[in-house]
Amino acid sequence: MKKSLGMVEVLTGNGPGKTTAALGHALRSIGHGFKVGMVQFMKHDSRSGEIKAIRKYLPRFDVWQFGRKKFVRKPTKIDFKLARKGLTKAQEIIQSEKYDLVILDEINVALWFKLLDLTRVIEIIRSRPKNVELILTGRYAPKKIIDLADSVSEIKEVKHYFRKGIRARKGIEY
Repeated sequence: MKKSLGMVEVLTGNGPGKTTAALGHALRSIGHGFKVGMVQFMKHDSRSGEIKAIRKYLPRFDVWQFGRKKFVRKPTKIDFKLARKGLTKAQEIIQSEKYDLVILDEINVALWFKLLDLTRVIEIIRSRPKNVELILTGRYAPKKIIDLADSVSEIKEVKHYFRKGIRARKGIEY
């Protein structure tokens, strides 16, 4: 199968659906026989429907999670350690050339919290094999990442039922 030239895409903004959009790309890629890897920064939730579905139905999609089970408001030493481990895994799978698409989920938030060194992330992006497609998700994408990307989409919240106090719903938000 002929592989395409790998691009760098950024999905950012304050609206919900950045990870969901990246998963849509992954599903399309898998449909064409590509192999997908996703490193999730600041997430560790095996209860989420997408992780359950990936592990049960998508053998061409590997996921690694590097985060605590609870939402991070103020990072601790463990958050720094997990983020560094996640970046090491990301670099490993990007360089392995076993994956056609690699999603770095919530990496922009990890950068915003300064859990990762921006210069190192940029080096990893620039040194990737030219056929590896990268998608970086998360709000607060740094300008240097935006400038480096081939495509940037900003997902903006216009209206959301969370504002009415409706909590995340199983099967819809997780």
